Amino acid sequence: MEKSRSRMGNDTMLGNGVVGILSESSNKWERRVPLTPSHCARLLHSGKGKTGVARIIVQPSTKRIFHDSLYEEVGCEISQDLSECGLILGVKQPKLGIIFPDRAYAFFSHTHKAQKENMPLLDKILDVRASLYDYELIVGDHGKRLLAFGKYADRAGLIDFLHGLGMRFLSLGYSTPLLSLGASYMYSSLAAAKATVLSVGEEIAAHGLPSGICPLVFVFTGSGNVSLGAQEIFKLLPHTLVDPSRLPELFAQTSKRVFQVYVDQNSFFKRKN
Repeated sequence: MEKSRSRMGNDTMLGNGVVGILSESSNKWERRVPLTPSHCARLLHSGKGKTGVARIIVQPSTKRIFHDSLYEEVGCEISQDLSECGLILGVKQPKLGIIFPDRAYAFFSHTHKAQKENMPLLDKILDVRASLYDYELIVGDHGKRLLAFGKYADRAGLIDFLHGLGMRFLSLGYSTPLLSLGASYMYSSLAAAKATVLSVGEEIAAHGLPSGICPLVFVFTGSGNVSLGAQEIFKLLPHTLVDPSRLPELFAQTSKRVFQVYVDQNSFFKRKN
């Protein structure tokens, strides 16, 4: 940020001690926040001399997981206008109209791979000489990302996948217990979502699945946070763990069960000699 400040001169908004929090607009289901009310309380009440933050302005939102009143209670201001903010934080890419000159922004921009749909956003940032801190590109001393997927990403991901799978089966003419499962953003907590997955599992255990979609096999790879988070949710369903070598056998059976296959790197590669 010091580099940006010296480049733009004394009239820059960077480092003015006013932080803005965007109202997410990229997806209807985006309820996440870059700073929770407790984060804001720490920044505001630890003293500007220590944190550099004097004010936090939060755009109002009726879908954010934390209500506006919770931000107000810790001293944040609620306003649609973030023009006073030197640093503006979000989760996903914002609308172009919120990109102001001489500001710093931090969010997942999805631009560093030249994603076509987000090139107008990058062009606007460059045109107005704003600074962008893309979470995906923030790395430590050894080049390792400091902000990456945690287990929550694919806990939510697998819940959404199961929800979508239920809808897909219905479109093919099969009613399944998966229809009882909502999308992840519909739940107030992880515990509530897990309770519904368990209920779906109990129904599968009691009545099975339509033979036309069986055997239902889920294949998992890797051992990182994404895979572990997805498996955490999947294991709430009744299932049988099988070795990859047994996959052909499964499709010769008439089982109405759910199966899990874990594929490691030894199954991905084969020696040439």
